[in-house]
Amino acid sequence: MIRSLPNSKTYTIAFKAYIILYFSFLFAPLIVTCLLAFNDSQFPSLPWKGFTLDWFFADMPDRVGIFQDQINLDSIWVSAKVAFFVTILATTVGTCGAFLFEQEEFRLKQALYFLMISPLVIPGVILGISILLFSTSLGLFFESNFGIDLALLRPGFWLVVLGQFSFIATLVTLVVSARLKKFDPSLEEAALNLGANRFQVIWYITIRFLRPAIIGSAAVAFLMSFENFNTTLFLVGSEATLPINLYLQVRDGSTPVINAISFLLIIGTSIVATANLYFSNKRA
Repeated sequence: MIRSLPNSKTYTIAFKAYIILYFSFLFAPLIVTCLLAFNDSQFPSLPWKGFTLDWFFADMPDRVGIFQDQINLDSIWVSAKVAFFVTILATTVGTCGAFLFEQEEFRLKQALYFLMISPLVIPGVILGISILLFSTSLGLFFESNFGIDLALLRPGFWLVVLGQFSFIATLVTLVVSARLKKFDPSLEEAALNLGANRFQVIWYITIRFLRPAIIGSAAVAFLMSFENFNTTLFLVGSEATLPINLYLQVRDGSTPVINAISFLLIIGTSIVATANLYFSNKRA
């Protein structure tokens, strides 16, 4: 809509209807899911049978709440641990990658940049299968030729971390690179002329300028890792992450505890996103 031009009544009504339908499509499923977390029913669906907090706190033979469900709590803890390590690795490597592509000139830079962003365009299923086959083949090679059994190469916690890191680090690189493009190199030159060494310039000047992008990309990396399903499905071992555990429950039939978990995740994600937005605006 161009505000400076007059608009017909039909156009205005259609525009407002589009906005309402668009946001209804986005948020209606989330709202329904949150409401069903408090539905006094044995099934995670309508009709509404009354308000209850059982799906959060109950510990009965026929009804177990999320805070009493050890399997789901364990899967949440596994997802949190995976997301923590993925965030640390992806943020560190992604920030270094941003420096590499934005502040250095070298041969085959464009070709390496294309390889760097390729994990984002490869379907997660293909990426997961490829990493699984590669790690399995490499593990069999070391075991058959050197008698070394590398647990890192077997499906499990650390392989999930490496699999998610392989594409989340690319996202961090792109976010930090976008911020680094706006950086004024003369600030670094001034600091060097005043006696600072290269490490001090990066730490006190460049990193401080990049801090909003680094923190924002770290928050996105954590959330992406926590909810990742496609890649994790092929790399997970005995410790299932929350998305894998929820998939197994939905497939086999479950209770509204799934809605309770979804409610907590929606609230938690909203709080993290709001806090990140608030502190970003405050720093700006």
